[in-house]
Amino acid sequence: MPEIEIRPAMATDIHALAALEHSYTSDHVWQMDFRSEGDTVNVSFREVRLPRSVQVQYPHNPQTLLDDWATRDGLLVADLESNPAGYISLALNPQLGAARITNLAVARRLRRQKIGSSLVMAGQDWAVHHEMQRLILEVQPKNYPAIQMAKKLGFELCGYNDHYFANHDIALFFSKWLK
Repeated sequence: MPEIEIRPAMATDIHALAALEHSYTSDHVWQMDFRSEGDTVNVSFREVRLPRSVQVQYPHNPQTLLDDWATRDGLLVADLESNPAGYISLALNPQLGAARITNLAVARRLRRQKIGSSLVMAGQDWAVHHEMQRLILEVQPKNYPAIQMAKKLGFELCGYNDHYFANHDIALFFSKWLK
């Protein structure tokens, strides 16, 4: 595979980034179990294999993505042979000393070739450059490929938010402390 170059996005990239297939296929889900007994509340997540693979729609519509990109602190593009192959958008939260990965997408035909991992690693470098101590990734519980990638890269589950996405899906948050 030719060399991937990670660089800041340019206005000329936006059309190609919006055209990327953002949906994904998953054969697992992180199912939330919630129990409340008296003064005790227990929330746990367990990995469940689905009876068949499902196609999952990305939780943001293209217009929302365009608006998001205009307000993000960072938008990095993975270039393959001078064509955008994927991107990562990042938001800074200086009060928490954290950067958040709000969107991460790779062209369908190029997935599972470490482009997403390369983008996350570039996002880590970007966060360190901006003096952040932590990087947080938000994902849907059905996004098993992204969850597996996050775990391989040293991210750990740090929380969730019910009804977080526009489609009312839960967001899982994985974080990694940066050196």
